[in-house]
Amino acid sequence: MGRAYQNRKESMAKTSDNKAKVYSKHSRGIYVAAKSGGIDPEGNLTLRGLIERAKKDQVPAHVIDKAINKAKDGGGEDFAIARYEGFGPGGCMVIVDCLTDNPNRTFGDVRQCFTKTKSRIGTEGTVSHMFDHAGILVFKGDEEAALDALMMADVDVADIESEDGTVTVFTPHTDQFKAKQALTDTLGEIEFDVDEIQFVPKATKPVTGDDVEMFHRFIDMLNDLDDVQNIYHDAEL
Repeated sequence: MGRAYQNRKESMAKTSDNKAKVYSKHSRGIYVAAKSGGIDPEGNLTLRGLIERAKKDQVPAHVIDKAINKAKDGGGEDFAIARYEGFGPGGCMVIVDCLTDNPNRTFGDVRQCFTKTKSRIGTEGTVSHMFDHAGILVFKGDEEAALDALMMADVDVADIESEDGTVTVFTPHTDQFKAKQALTDTLGEIEFDVDEIQFVPKATKPVTGDDVEMFHRFIDMLNDLDDVQNIYHDAEL
């Protein structure tokens, strides 16, 4: 599972090259979470996680505060979650998560990305059954100590692995916060390199030849859409 996650992570690294896009995506997510679950991060775990992730991506505090204040005032747009699934270049499976104030526009934009790269968009459930909806925690530490802490807290651990002193823990998405709390309670303050809930492919799909260039074009087109928040795939380039 870890290797599949790493492949996806590496292919998405170029997203952070465009700061304005990154700020906008984080701002929208924070706004929606604060508006739906409250502006206090202590009582809104989703909001807390999004703020922490934004800070890791070096989103300025004033951008975060502006999004929260916008939700506090009760104004702004009404965004809805939209998820699209299908098959990308080389037959890889793709999930695209969006936040949109116009579902018809967003569907049309995402579908065009599929169409222009000889890909095929499907219906809900087309490929999501081939992904685990998992919580992922990555940090420097000891695998045995981490596993002991998780077992003592009765956390359901789907997988745990260690490489060069870096531990990666996979849990069901419903146990993400419980796992993080157990680790920090037992091991002390931890600097998490990754603290996210994602769709992780159960297996990978090799993408080769001309499909590699087409795949990069496909991902770049999706990333250029303001409504797209996250892209998950099983491609192994």
